[in-house]
Amino acid sequence: MNHESYDVVVIGGGPAGLSAALLLGRALRSVLVIDGGEPRNLPADHVHGLLGNENLPPSDLLAKARSEVQTYGVEVVAGEVERVDETPAGVDVLLVDGSRASARALVAASGLVDVLPAIPGLAEKWGSSVIHCPYCHGWEVRGRRLGVLTTSPMGMHQAQMIRQWSDDVTVFTAGLGSLDMAAEFRLRSRGIRLVAPPVVEIRGEGRALSSVVTVDGREIELDALLIAPSLTPRDGYLAHLGLDRSETPAGVFLATDPTGRTSSSRIWAVGNVAGPGATVAVSIGEGAAAAGALNGMLIAEDFDRAMASRETWPQIAPSDYWEHRYSGPDSVWSGRVNAVLADVATTLDPGTALDLGCGEGADVVWLAQHGWRAMGIDIASSAIARARGAAARLGVSDTATFETGDVASLPPEREFDLVTASFLHSPVDLPRSEILRAAAERVAPGGHLLITSHAAVPPRAHIPEALTPTFLTPEEEVTALALDPADWELITAELRPRETTGRDGLPAQIEDSVVLFHRRP
Repeated sequence: MNHESYDVVVIGGGPAGLSAALLLGRALRSVLVIDGGEPRNLPADHVHGLLGNENLPPSDLLAKARSEVQTYGVEVVAGEVERVDETPAGVDVLLVDGSRASARALVAASGLVDVLPAIPGLAEKWGSSVIHCPYCHGWEVRGRRLGVLTTSPMGMHQAQMIRQWSDDVTVFTAGLGSLDMAAEFRLRSRGIRLVAPPVVEIRGEGRALSSVVTVDGREIELDALLIAPSLTPRDGYLAHLGLDRSETPAGVFLATDPTGRTSSSRIWAVGNVAGPGATVAVSIGEGAAAAGALNGMLIAEDFDRAMASRETWPQIAPSDYWEHRYSGPDSVWSGRVNAVLADVATTLDPGTALDLGCGEGADVVWLAQHGWRAMGIDIASSAIARARGAAARLGVSDTATFETGDVASLPPEREFDLVTASFLHSPVDLPRSEILRAAAERVAPGGHLLITSHAAVPPRAHIPEALTPTFLTPEEEVTALALDPADWELITAELRPRETTGRDGLPAQIEDSVVLFHRRP
């Protein structure tokens, strides 16, 4: 293991696990595959039903698959997993040899164990002339003498299926229990022979089957025998986690959603570890589906982490952020004047005014409508375009003007009787105090500086916690401005309540921080 931590650890180097690893590797994820080296289909001579790889030996298929995943940086190591533990960051994987690997997510693809009936001669022929899946092996034994050794009521399903591949079928019914008349007639209706005594021996040379012997000494010649072994998922390393499981006629398996996700948000299970019906082709598909869903989860998590860290945001210029904010088809703000500005401005003699960060221009338009010659300035050109449009519609273009830029872009000698900044907050870094001090320099002697700010996150705001701007109290605002008391008189520094609407649509009340300075003549 070359990495201490991975995006994904895959347990199982069979078709399901390697399929998941292939897609994850191509998605530039760091992936470790831990392969126990005991694929379920190892006894089989060839893989069937796998488009593009028909008749390929299982060992050749796995070698080809390992080579492909390693092309994309996937690590494949031999090992046996002892246990998996969930951690705040994902999972911790402990191997039997004591080595460890951690990951953000895990794919369990460790397959299952076929527990064969303890009948002499059977195990030697498993995967060749003793088979379990007609879709995997039926073509190779088509039209020949076939038997079905029932081991449970599931044998009834196998008995009916295998009839599709041959009209010479014998079913050994001992494993079915008491076979009712309807079930017996159903099988006999298609010419299937039924043998009640249990099978006690399998005969034939090497891996070839020649006959089976029943407990009453009868020997029945066959070319292949279909069985349903007991199935044990290789998931002991997850047993202590208490993951949800589902009972099937073939056994109890990990419960998963359609993508293979278990009841753990960090663990997927694919292939035969999650169910007995996965052929090689199906296992490959399940691995691919799980990889897509898992990578989607990691992508969302990557963005969530970025959103939760201010360190990722300084690279976004404030002008770019606010340009994007105002670039949509709808207005961002209500178009109504800020109540604090209206209250203060009505106590002053109309003169010249500057609205810093004017947005779509509602405050500037209101000032112009009330006798002021007002200028709005904002770093977002799309906001300025909307503001100019509003001034034109309301017939105040002569006294309500707008410019794209900031305080520094104004001529040095330009001063105003009122400089106002309402809710000058930004989730991307903006030197707010420096901007406001520069704005104060634009107040003419005898003029006023009005700063209205949020005292806390507004109820309807959708700002990630880590990106929430710092909200100053009125006293902290005054301290940050650091205006010379010899030149400035503090008129107001208070929290002022305001009615608003909460996220639930119901009325709510918040407080605004209001700071008003008068520049001494």
